[in-house]
Amino acid sequence: MHTHSLAKYMECIYRGDWRGVGELMLSSADKLAKTGADFLICPDNTIHQALPYIEQRSPLPWLHIAEVVAAEAAEQGFRRIGLTGTRWLVESGIYPEKLTAYGLEYARPDAGEREEINRIIMSELVYGVFKLEAVTYFQRVIGRMREDGCDAVVLGCTEIPLIMNDGNSPLPTLDSTRLLAKAALRRAVGSYTADPPS
Repeated sequence: MHTHSLAKYMECIYRGDWRGVGELMLSSADKLAKTGADFLICPDNTIHQALPYIEQRSPLPWLHIAEVVAAEAAEQGFRRIGLTGTRWLVESGIYPEKLTAYGLEYARPDAGEREEINRIIMSELVYGVFKLEAVTYFQRVIGRMREDGCDAVVLGCTEIPLIMNDGNSPLPTLDSTRLLAKAALRRAVGSYTADPPS
């Protein structure tokens, strides 16, 4: 396991420097390859936006978090997936690309919802601040997605499962971090595949 500080990543993200984010990821990849790793995972959804910049230069293959989630959603029979996460993630093509490859539809929070969810994540959850108001807000957004035809929701940030889960969500949840960890374990023992249907 290796990571640079969140502050270093955020310096790049705030200025829209996804190539810089990629170089940080590549630096970790190089270190992990030298320690004998067989493949790489990144539990941070947002920085997957930088993966295309460095994937060809990576010393090891990456297990893509959105690919894992899309495979699980398809396996469970979901058809339309709501997205939650930082605004950088939700506004990106990270999940739409992978979900579409599995024949799945998706819905994003609207612009105001994206900003408030991002604020909750970056100003509260990353600091270990858990408020009932935040839970209520997520429930409202997810409930609206259910009314919009979604039948599951991606918890697309490592911090969101600290306050949201199947027990309090209006929709079944796809916890990206846990799904990635399970897929990594299966791959490590040789039983994981996530090829989109042809």
